[in-house]
Amino acid sequence: MRLPARRLFPVTAVTAASALLTGCFAGAESAGDPADGKRIRVAMMQPPRSGLSPLSDDAFKLSRWSTAETLVKLDADGDARPALATEWQQSGRTWSFEIRDGVTFHDGTKLDADAVVRSLTKAATASPKPRILDGVELTAKAAGDRVTVTTANEDPLVPQRLSSPQLSILAAKAYRGKTVNPVGAGTGPFELVKADGTASATLDRYDAYWGGRAEAAGIDVTFVPDGTARAAALRSGEADIVEAIPVSQAAVLDQDLITEVPMPRTNTLYLNTARGAFKDASLRAAAREAIDAEAIVKGVYEGRADVAEGLLGPALPWAAELREPVARDAGAGRPGGAAITIGTYTDRAEMPEVAATLQQQLQKAGFKVRLDVREYTNIEADALAGRFDAFVLSRATVLDSGDPAAYLYSDFASDGTFNLSRFADKGVDKALRKAADTEVGDARRKAVIEAEAAVLAKDAAVPMLHERVIQGDAEGVVNAAHDPRERELVTARTYVK
Repeated sequence: MRLPARRLFPVTAVTAASALLTGCFAGAESAGDPADGKRIRVAMMQPPRSGLSPLSDDAFKLSRWSTAETLVKLDADGDARPALATEWQQSGRTWSFEIRDGVTFHDGTKLDADAVVRSLTKAATASPKPRILDGVELTAKAAGDRVTVTTANEDPLVPQRLSSPQLSILAAKAYRGKTVNPVGAGTGPFELVKADGTASATLDRYDAYWGGRAEAAGIDVTFVPDGTARAAALRSGEADIVEAIPVSQAAVLDQDLITEVPMPRTNTLYLNTARGAFKDASLRAAAREAIDAEAIVKGVYEGRADVAEGLLGPALPWAAELREPVARDAGAGRPGGAAITIGTYTDRAEMPEVAATLQQQLQKAGFKVRLDVREYTNIEADALAGRFDAFVLSRATVLDSGDPAAYLYSDFASDGTFNLSRFADKGVDKALRKAADTEVGDARRKAVIEAEAAVLAKDAAVPMLHERVIQGDAEGVVNAAHDPRERELVTARTYVK
């Protein structure tokens, strides 16, 4: 979808934004042979939050750089396909995975069953656990060239879970310190050779990659939270691939250089059900009724998003086919000047503007609204601790397993590790467990929609819109991935002419 330009930026603003990157890519290390495949310069939105630990959301950076790999990968339909494991079988609560032969880690050590068990055990015993293991007790054991994975309860989703980048398999050296360090420890076509905090990362081609030698000599990554600066990097030729072009910049770029993909990502207002004004269900209902999502889509996203009908959007077309009207538990009360604080972050350029629009809409409905807007790394801990009355979050709904049941459990189960709403309800927990336990297929999808309805009935969160990712690829970039799940970006087949 292409829209006419509606918002123009003065040349001075673009020049200043471009200046933020001047020297960043020029100073990047180039350890590869420049005559043997060019290096790819990538401008990424969010800097690492946890030192690139695969047990955190940083795992998705490792995946997008093709440096860390998992036992299983997902195809376009979300079905499990071989990766570091070549085949698998289920017997009750136990799954058996055959480990691919001939794979070496970037430090030269061999991938074997013991290495797989070590990585999976570190993840399963981490505190907190990776989101994909919310509510899952998992143990792994080596058995020759196979690994058995056993769960406390029979789990039909084990292969999909093992596709999560947070369950990447790394060499022993990654686990020798207090934190997991992926430098030189992956199995992918690119080796992470340097991680410079929140500024940059350098990867070189790994010539012994089991899947065949990569086209590009390496990847030079710069983290650029400012969306205008990322867009300017594409315009000026400072970057080859640019993550998450802001909607405000998309219209002023060469449309041949950007790709717009509907995403399984929902912009949601999480309401704190444990304290403050939104502990009252009637005020949660009042907030929901006051929100005009269509105005946000038109005004903030310039039409480059879809109004939400539920937590799951058009990237999962079966959701709309199964969804029925939600019976709300509470009617809207009168805010009467109730004071609330809404938190959000600056890393996604649209978030502050969404929060400002919500402030106007909720104030019109009778709330007294204060905003708290920071970079995500500086606000996440407060959000998880329940220090806001509401939090605006752009949330990937199938990021971890390709299946939304894991996201729903993480965000809305009583013991969910990403429960921004501080929500706890026995009936919802039951619906979430049913969705998680149902066999993959139509029955599971129906259970997922029932769980979604249970959450929405309580107004624990207000889904507003479903985003579309806008990625910039400079002229000459070939085979860059455009992945709705945000797991792939630069692959072994990506190169620059």
